[in-house]
This record gives sequence, structure tokens and C-alpha cells, in this order.
Amino acid sequence: MTTIQTNTLFPDSAVSAPAGLLDAPTARLLLPANATEEQWHEARRGGIGGSDVAAILGLGGGRYTSPLHVYEAKHGRSTFSGNEAAEIGSEIEPFLAHMFTKRSGIRTAEAPGTLVHVDRPWMRVNVDRMTFERPGPASGVLELKSRSEYQAAEWEDGAVPDAPAIQAHWGTAVGGWDHGFVAALVGGNKFRWVRLERDEEMIEWLVDYCGRWFQRHVVEGFPPDPDGYEATTDLLAKLWSVKAETIAEVNVDRASELRALRRDLKEREAALAEEIRTVENEMRILTGDHEIATADGKPAWSWKANGTFAGKRFAEAEPELAAQYTHQVDALDLDRLKAEKPETYNRYRARVLRVPAKGI
Repeated sequence: MTTIQTNTLFPDSAVSAPAGLLDAPTARLLLPANATEEQWHEARRGGIGGSDVAAILGLGGGRYTSPLHVYEAKHGRSTFSGNEAAEIGSEIEPFLAHMFTKRSGIRTAEAPGTLVHVDRPWMRVNVDRMTFERPGPASGVLELKSRSEYQAAEWEDGAVPDAPAIQAHWGTAVGGWDHGFVAALVGGNKFRWVRLERDEEMIEWLVDYCGRWFQRHVVEGFPPDPDGYEATTDLLAKLWSVKAETIAEVNVDRASELRALRRDLKEREAALAEEIRTVENEMRILTGDHEIATADGKPAWSWKANGTFAGKRFAEAEPELAAQYTHQVDALDLDRLKAEKPETYNRYRARVLRVPAKGI
């Protein structure tokens, strides 16, 4: 009888499972968990994984990842080198798995490595955990997340946000299991978990959409269409080493069309901004000298003194007190850096898109 190795720190949840216990109905092991980092990156470039699906569909929130990020990564040009949130999320996975087992009674185990669909080799997944609700092979998959308090409402009453839900559905699509789970630590002190049944209609749509996306943008190499995600804007600023004062010649009709479209959107943006200010000013008037406004006993909005400190106004009104709380700080001498190391200086300058009022 094959046994599952258990975690001595969190003994009620398994931490690794032999490949023999995988027996995924529609997946096989592509790459073992102890593969090198380069092998792992190569495996990721060769297919679409769960986090890729969320980004391709624009479910990454728009701030951190986008379809263009996936395209660049698949062609070996990823700009992501990790961050603190990702590091912490990875480090606390054993604890989250332990909490899931404690709350649900369902044992878990780490997957033996990267899984690939037996008929569609571009469909791949690295699941956070496999679940074992009965003796024998894995019965489902588990996605583990750590989320901030600002996202708490998205996890209430058995709800689960789209991105982690899609990742769990992708795990069932690749592996062939009939259900998956999503568990999350929200705000550092609330644990939520949800069971998601296999959805054949959704899986069929995901496989069709992602299959066509993979063929077009990875196999054939065409970049995705431009989008308005903040993450895409950040990525575009990092993709190219700028050639100072060089000129890119673009199609005159397309340039005119884009300028006109931008001008129209800017005008609409200004009108909307004025309307928003009008609404918010009425909220301020209704709040008066109070901090919180309620309606029918429920919070409606707040107007608290928790914004940016007006340092200049404070110094002008309270010069003696300002002098008392002023101290010297180290600062980069940017003028000197620009004069002595112009190439280095330009390398770290942000690229700003400016559209002159006059032109084509």
C-alpha cells in the first residue's frame, strides 16, 4: 500500500504524494516537482496554465498582469522577477492547506509536478494541492490564496472571485476531476473555502478560447491586440530599451484615427470628472462636520481626515512647529547623475506619452 508523506508541522494535511496516487483521468505528469528552474520555465512556456488563463481573460485585476504579459512570457521575455506578496503566498501555502483540512476534513497533498492534458499538450497546470476525499487516487484539486482585507466582500456568503475560480476550473479541465476547491486567507484572519463542481459548458468554452489564443499568439507568434489594462501600460514601459530621439514612422490614417479617438475620450473623461465632483461635493455637504454618513443604519460613505498631509500649508501656517519637525534626509543627486551618467539616467526614466494639440 502506497502512503502519503505528512507534514510534521501541520500533521493533518499531507504535503507530497507519489505519482502513483495521481491517476488523473485526463492528465499525465509532464515534469516532476524536483525539476530544475529552467526546465520549469520551459514547461510553462510550452502551454497555458491556470494563472495564464485568468490573465488571458483579463481577470488579473488589470493592475498586475494582462494578456500581453502572458504573450511576452511565452516567448521568453517575462519581466516578472517575483515580489513580496508572491513570496509570502508561497511560504504560507502549507498553513493554508492545513487550515483547509482542519475546516473541511479533506486531506490534501502536493502534486508530483506539472500536469499536462493527455490529448491537448498545450493544456497544463501546476495545482497548489490535490485533494483526497476517499482512499486511493486524488479526487480533486485545491487552489490556495492569500488576499487583503479590501477584497473581503468578494469572499462572503460562499462567493469566490472570478480569477481563482477560473484557476480551479482549469485544474479540473486539465486533470479530468469532477470538482475543485478554492481556499483563501482573507485579511490575515479570516479563512474561507468553497467547493466548485465541474462545469462542462465553462470548460468547453475555456478550452476553445484558450486553444485559439495559444495557436494565434504562441504558435503563430502574433501579439495580442492593445488593451487598457494598467498592467499592460507598465509592461510596455519596460519592454524596449529606448533609443533617444529616434523616430517611428506610423500610418497617417491610423495616427489620425487614434488622435481623434483619444481627443474624444479625453473630452468625455473631463465631463465625467466634473459630474463625479458634483456628486461627491453633495456627499461632503450632507456629511458636514461628521466623519461617517449612514443611511437606514448602514454605512453610506465616510469623509475622514486620512488623506495626504498638506506639508506646505502646515509649514506656512506653523513655521516654528514645522522647523521643529524638519529633518535632513538622504536624496539622490539627479542633476549630477544626469550630467555625469546620461545613459544610465535615461535608462531609469519613465516613458511619458504626450500628444500635441497641433499636428496631423
